[in-house]
Amino acid sequence: MEMKLTRDNIKAFILNLFVAGSDSSALAIEWGLAELINHPRVMKKAIEEIDRVIGKTRILEESDIPQLPYLQAIVKETLRLHPAAPIIPRTSTEDCTVGGYHIPSKTTVFVNVWALGRDPEYWDDPLEFRPERFDGSQVDVRGQHFQLLPFGSGRRMCPGMSLGMQLAQVTLGSMIQCFEWKAGEDGNLGRVDMEEGPGITLPRANPLVCVPVARLHSVIPSSI
Repeated sequence: MEMKLTRDNIKAFILNLFVAGSDSSALAIEWGLAELINHPRVMKKAIEEIDRVIGKTRILEESDIPQLPYLQAIVKETLRLHPAAPIIPRTSTEDCTVGGYHIPSKTTVFVNVWALGRDPEYWDDPLEFRPERFDGSQVDVRGQHFQLLPFGSGRRMCPGMSLGMQLAQVTLGSMIQCFEWKAGEDGNLGRVDMEEGPGITLPRANPLVCVPVARLHSVIPSSI
């Protein structure tokens, strides 16, 4: 090979697999499920969409996602409120002025993605979990709308964006299609807490604990 891999290269690649390739997607799914448990109206509407489009004889597949706009909106709304990477570091390549502030070249800049997603200048009721805000909206997560940047933007944006979105949509959709989720170890809690914990990513302060109750007995293996 023309390019030799060093031990540091290999360690960095493995770290990316864990942090960017799995941890971020798992956190998005966990936050999404927590929001759905706390918003039964949204959960009911999502289940109704899945049952209408897919039925109750098979499990949701990747090819079904384009026909499930409300599920897509739920994932977008989850990433707006709970971006897996709340702070994105960048280095300026040249002198520039942003918002009236002079940024010298080679300055490390931290973009607060978490705050952008909750900015009342761009979002109505920004702290409310309301997937309907994306109905008929052109705002997307692909880095072209700066009020919603869960994957960054430009040449340095997350290369795993498409995979991450597919994984979050299919997994979350399958979980709410196949199971009813009861909060708490005994399934007797009405809500789960939404406190955030510290980290490079955005973990929950307390793990999400809930009890799954099967909805589609005919398509769920008995061993689950």
